[in-house]
Amino acid sequence: MGLSFESIVIGAAESILGHGEINAFLINRLVGRGRTRPHPWSTRHDYICWSGLTDRSFNARLLPASPYPVAEARGTRRPPLADVMAVFGPAPPGLQQHCPKSTVLFPAFAQYLTDGFIRTQLSNIDALTDRRRTTSNHEIDLSPLYGRTERQTLSLRLPPDTGLKGRLKSQVINGEIWPTFLFGDDGAVKPEFCGADGLPLLDAPLGLDHVSPEGRKTLFAVGGDRVNAAPQVAMINVLFLREHNRLAAILQQGHPGWDDERVFETARNILIVMFIKIVVEEYINHINTTEFKLTADPKVAWHANWNRPNWMTVEFSLLYRWHALVPETTIWNGTSVPGNTLLLNNSRLLGCGLANAFVTVSANNAAALELGNLATFLIGAETKAIEQARTNNLASYNDYRAALGLDRAESFGDIVGQSPDPQEQARRDALASRLDALYGNVDNVEFYVGLFAEPREPNGPLPELVMAMVAMDAFSQALTNPLLSEHVWGDSDNRRQAFTVEGLAEIERTNTLRDVLDRNAAGLGDRFVGMTRPDWRRE
Repeated sequence: MGLSFESIVIGAAESILGHGEINAFLINRLVGRGRTRPHPWSTRHDYICWSGLTDRSFNARLLPASPYPVAEARGTRRPPLADVMAVFGPAPPGLQQHCPKSTVLFPAFAQYLTDGFIRTQLSNIDALTDRRRTTSNHEIDLSPLYGRTERQTLSLRLPPDTGLKGRLKSQVINGEIWPTFLFGDDGAVKPEFCGADGLPLLDAPLGLDHVSPEGRKTLFAVGGDRVNAAPQVAMINVLFLREHNRLAAILQQGHPGWDDERVFETARNILIVMFIKIVVEEYINHINTTEFKLTADPKVAWHANWNRPNWMTVEFSLLYRWHALVPETTIWNGTSVPGNTLLLNNSRLLGCGLANAFVTVSANNAAALELGNLATFLIGAETKAIEQARTNNLASYNDYRAALGLDRAESFGDIVGQSPDPQEQARRDALASRLDALYGNVDNVEFYVGLFAEPREPNGPLPELVMAMVAMDAFSQALTNPLLSEHVWGDSDNRRQAFTVEGLAEIERTNTLRDVLDRNAAGLGDRFVGMTRPDWRRE
């Protein structure tokens, strides 16, 4: 999608075909770049077997497990992890490069989106938990808001006897609606979020052992263990909590005979489809390097040969570790703060309010997604990603390029690419030399390293292979959602039953996060909120 030639072809095609036909053509082309589900392999075992084909508590695999090394090289073992990490960063103090296209709202939304279904099994207690397993439902289902299980969902809902049908629990602070706090004054999980055995029902926030007592008091009771990771992510969950409750109020008024359960379930239906629409029409279009605006048309998937049940792959889990997009420092509500001081502490979010938080995050430029550009406080997260790739015996970077129909890199220079800027070319040449010293043969470059060694595609925030894999998986997983099936969305009677006339109108008038924010946060005015920098110009 990064080729200017493709933009010309699309422009010419639009003069002959309608937008819907071009939209369907492009989506089918993007999804068809790689093998479609079901995949023969999973991380359960490094070979094909019944348990590997059916046990969805493990990730699927796009390519089979591959031993290292792939090709003859100066060494026969993988380079030491510490040597590989030195290539990732951190960026030199004060020299972190910025992405010319993206604001920090882009990686914040990416984290919120993927935390719902890319869920490596981790533990606050056992740091050696098997990185082959997943706790994912394998669907875009807004589990960070609603929880992964029915018991979690019930604990997050208001009891039916409140008279506020279908609502999620909330509290009012400084005149604004926020999720309920997870912990009580005694520092323990509140009883309402525990089962009859006294054990917590909700997943504990990851990193809880490192939370300050002040930060602990601000953590929200939410459906996902990563929602409280940073205010940039928590604010998105707050926004959708408010929107769910707003939708529930509309449904309760319009359908007074409905019980609490039907109001809740219908509001959830509406919000999930609304969320998917934002994923395609704001988020994917931000990644898109052409001027053509893709739309979330579920008809594209109804008779497509790639319409299969979702099962997240380990490769998809890893390629979404966009740690380098996160800036070392953030301007929060007018003050420059180290990024690590924002972790697991919602006090700044509560202090500035939801509208100001979105404006603040949109005013910060994302860092550039490239090797050597990492914020210092994310070195540990990057290290775990490489360890996970090695634990799962992923195939090589070049194998994945071939699997996506891209040319294999024949040299280390092919990976880093060419630049007309002499200073940038010198940086790339130095990176190519470092990769050569690590791997000795281009076919031995690890998948996770090669992904981010590539340069950013012109007019986009992502490198070529990352972008190709994101586009393939995003559409094949978003548009195959059960709520968008031919027999729900495609049947006019069932569509009205699942979403109501009022709900369909709300979906229709939603394309961006800004649309939802306008309905749920006072004081926004005409201030900028978006993923694409207002100063960005096409290259």
